Amino acid sequence: MELKGYQQKVITDLELYLEYIQEHKSLDLAFNKYWEDKIGPYNAFDGTGMEPYKNNVAKAANVCVKVPTAGGKTFIAVNALHTIFSAYDSSKPKAVIWLVPWSNLLQQTVANLSNPEHPYRQKLNSLFNHRVEVYEKENLLQGSNFNPTVVQDQLSIIVMNFASLRAKKKEDRKVFQENGQLESFVSQYANKEHLLTDTDETALINVIRSLNPVVVVDESHNAESDLSVDMLKNLNPSFILDLTATPKNNSNIVSLVPAIELKKENMVKLPVIVYNNHDKTEVINNALHLQRKLELLAKKQEEEGGKYIRPIVLFQAQPKTNDDNTTFEKLKEQLLALRIPEEQIKIKTANIDELKGIDLMSRECEVRYIITINALKEGWDCPFAYILASLADKSSSVDVEQILGRVLRQPYVQRHKSFQLNLSYVLTASAKFNETLQSIVQGLQASGFSEKDYRKRDVMTEEEKTTSVVDPVDQFLFPEKHEEQEAEETIDTNRISFNPNIEEDGTPASTPVIDEIEAIAEEQNRELEKQIEEQSKQPVDENIFQEMGEKVKRYGMKENCRESATSIKLPQFFLNVVASDIFNTSEELLNRESLLKDFKLADEDTKIDFDQISSDLYKIDLEEAKKNEYRPSFTKIEDQVIKDPIAEYILAKPKENQIADITYQIMKIIGNMYPIADQEIQKYVSRILEGLNAEQLRDILVRKWSYTDKIKAKIRSLSDEYAEKRFNDLIKSRKIKVMSNWTLPEAIVPGNLGSSIGNSLYEREGSMNNFEEKVIMEIGTSSNVVFWHRNLERGKGFYINGFKANHYPDFILYTKSGKTILVETKGDHLDNTDSAAKCRLGNEWEKQAGHDFAYFMIFDQKEVDGAYTLDKAKELIKEM
Repeated sequence: MELKGYQQKVITDLELYLEYIQEHKSLDLAFNKYWEDKIGPYNAFDGTGMEPYKNNVAKAANVCVKVPTAGGKTFIAVNALHTIFSAYDSSKPKAVIWLVPWSNLLQQTVANLSNPEHPYRQKLNSLFNHRVEVYEKENLLQGSNFNPTVVQDQLSIIVMNFASLRAKKKEDRKVFQENGQLESFVSQYANKEHLLTDTDETALINVIRSLNPVVVVDESHNAESDLSVDMLKNLNPSFILDLTATPKNNSNIVSLVPAIELKKENMVKLPVIVYNNHDKTEVINNALHLQRKLELLAKKQEEEGGKYIRPIVLFQAQPKTNDDNTTFEKLKEQLLALRIPEEQIKIKTANIDELKGIDLMSRECEVRYIITINALKEGWDCPFAYILASLADKSSSVDVEQILGRVLRQPYVQRHKSFQLNLSYVLTASAKFNETLQSIVQGLQASGFSEKDYRKRDVMTEEEKTTSVVDPVDQFLFPEKHEEQEAEETIDTNRISFNPNIEEDGTPASTPVIDEIEAIAEEQNRELEKQIEEQSKQPVDENIFQEMGEKVKRYGMKENCRESATSIKLPQFFLNVVASDIFNTSEELLNRESLLKDFKLADEDTKIDFDQISSDLYKIDLEEAKKNEYRPSFTKIEDQVIKDPIAEYILAKPKENQIADITYQIMKIIGNMYPIADQEIQKYVSRILEGLNAEQLRDILVRKWSYTDKIKAKIRSLSDEYAEKRFNDLIKSRKIKVMSNWTLPEAIVPGNLGSSIGNSLYEREGSMNNFEEKVIMEIGTSSNVVFWHRNLERGKGFYINGFKANHYPDFILYTKSGKTILVETKGDHLDNTDSAAKCRLGNEWEKQAGHDFAYFMIFDQKEVDGAYTLDKAKELIKEM
């Protein structure tokens, strides 16, 4: 199981934030600067920019990832643990407290993280060298396989619910009580500053505090209260990662996923089709028919090679009151009266759980109808749930907020052939339909979506709505007036045309409503597909900026440049690929992944000069900067004073085991080198280590950061060389061509702003260093230049795609003669192999793009092959 594109973007954002921490050595400054560079500084007056960092828990970095329901928060967190611990001193124990709000979610999380067959555990094993242990509170209280030696040598994930740490009941306070089973940890305390007042040093809470754990807070919107914040402080965390679809006001959002990304990756069934029926009877009848329609489509799809799907209806029954409303018992009786087999119907309420132990995804399972009230809240999960049918009284607005998210998850995370199976459905009969829609919007928002993600159809007449809304005082004084209306609210089984015994290969008796729903679904699905196609052409960050709304400050094109600017289409490299018909080809945007498709590190040499490695070693630690502010810092450690117990432990093993352990240590630091697979890198590192003697292996453990830098540089060099050779071969064989593709956006989000220099395309341009400003003042204001633009990086601007990973030139210029010029500036100190490769790529782009396009790499005074000095570039551009 690999990360989806948007999930990888979250991990990349987290890695970037950790880089900002290392650069600025302050949690709040790093966070503020991180967002300032993305979207500009915070302005309290107009609300633009990201609010400053909120120091909720002293000593701990506390950041939040906003991911809609069904977006794979748990899998993101699994990968994020590796990213976080890679930034830590490796001698520190890798302890994680994984907090969940409910007991059912706790059991689900423990099961998934513990099961060696589950993708979550498989990923953890891959990332942490199969040294992973998952604990529940009871395991820790008993000291079961939990001691200082074990904890030092593995990733320890402790799954707990909020109640265990903030409960006031006596039986739930065991984590704060003396515990002789944990006595072995006491001797490991370097000092006792972590001990809670009036709490025994052997108490589990003090053991946890001594580990300075990373805390993952699942569904963190449930942990905003003062009691919850105190709960987090009690854990003495070093890092807190919040996961939620709906961040609260005190959240420090470091990454957010737009809802459209989930639809792109087929994670959710959107949009939601909402249909307001005349009455409850119609709701039930249409829900039954719609379920049958979807199931027959699913069967047909499976016969044609698709996967097994058994669509399920969630009936939301009316809570039991003194009036005999449609309670869950009564609804089950009515469904049975329609001759629906009892094994197809299950009840799930606060007190009745007929779903316990049932695998709803199993082919042997018969369940097609689940009756609930509001028991199916967050934590319940079945992608086969397609229809939410609410049976609230007609005079009530339908409160579907709590369970709407349960019908959104897409089966098998793939697009299904029948469009009807790619959407979800809500059926109601509410005279207060507008209020019901608000509940649906709130439900979507609670799941991280918005009012754009549903489509409505209301067939109830205004007369029905008027007569359905009952004045309680009028009903009390004149009950006879309302008898007929109340009778209408009962379910009339004689009006239900659904036949549960129809042959599977027969044609079900449809209803006009089902036909209408299908027509709406087809139209809305087509619209959403078109929207996805259009958004796929936008810069990577644009969808995120749209999600952030008014927080993002945009700067538009100047009117006098608009006509010229909108006419430009910059070419990019495209690769000819073989389509399904072997006689046809199509084109796809060239990327580094396609160039490295056949690259094998196993075929490459392992010659690396380790003699020049710096003796300096930098480790991340937490150091108190001033009162109530702890910040990461780099502490220089001389080689001779390093006493790393892990190093001694590894070196005591046979050489084969040493190589395996040192490889693991290096892999933790190397991080992601996509598209080269981790397994390939791991084998390559092992090959390097096999050629080293015992003294060199010891030296690596002492200075593994420096050695790892050398290894990464070697891998980059090998892959760059291969990618460029492959690129040139494909150019020569006419398999790569340039095609007009990229257009300048109507408005930009530059983040930090540069100086106001004349002739710019946009109202304001992005920040520039001194040499960049000098270049654009001398070239961009030339009389033959219509406009210049500071090209944006990190997915915002134009890049030359090729053997170098997305080369973003610094400037785009447009001349009066219709020439578009890309300019890359380089200070004279930056003449290196990376600059040379970019220069070769840029010049090849110019050659392939044609007469109206040019590329200049400009140095100040240094003469470099293929590049230009500022004076020479200025002279040439003036003539263009």
